[in-house]
Amino acid sequence: MDKHAHLKKVIVDFKKLTPEVLKLTVERYPDGYDDDDIISYRNSHGERIEAVEVITDDTKYLVKISEKLEKTMANYDEADYEEFDDDDPEAVVDPFSEPEDSDD
Repeated sequence: MDKHAHLKKVIVDFKKLTPEVLKLTVERYPDGYDDDDIISYRNSHGERIEAVEVITDDTKYLVKISEKLEKTMANYDEADYEEFDDDDPEAVVDPFSEPEDSDD
């Protein structure tokens, strides 16, 4: 039996990644994740999804793997998120987006 079956299960896409879940993911996989860490499943559209698991006291997060996640984890600095709430999905920015030009 799954010892984590009682936990709330949350699937996290990069767009909904919060500083808290990012930090937990980096702590769980400090050197990145490998094939043994990846969980594969099919979503409601039959698409194959790959994710890594991060567990807290009350929640099991499945964090969807993407190039954006890998780059964000590799460049993670906790100080970048100090001004944000732990649950703010706006705090984690797309590493491939163009930086905003402040000279306007």
